[in-house]
Amino acid sequence: MRQIKRAIKTVIGFTLLVIGVVLIVTPGPGWLVILSGLAVLAAEFLWARRLLDRLKSGADRVVGALRPGNDAS
Repeated sequence: MRQIKRAIKTVIGFTLLVIGVVLIVTPGPGWLVILSGLAVLAAEFLWARRLLDRLKSGADRVVGALRPGNDAS
């Protein structure tokens, strides 16, 4: 049963990644779908967890730079 759940998570995660890539070039929330796919894959794969953590920290830096009152410019 555990292997079946892992296989389902893997298929769903990679499907979301592919859909997210397609949505980047078409109208839609591409990055949100990609992050969702990575979140699903991160439950099973270390590489997905690391990539998701890098994307989160990068997003935190961007948000911090865009906040009013930030003298980074």
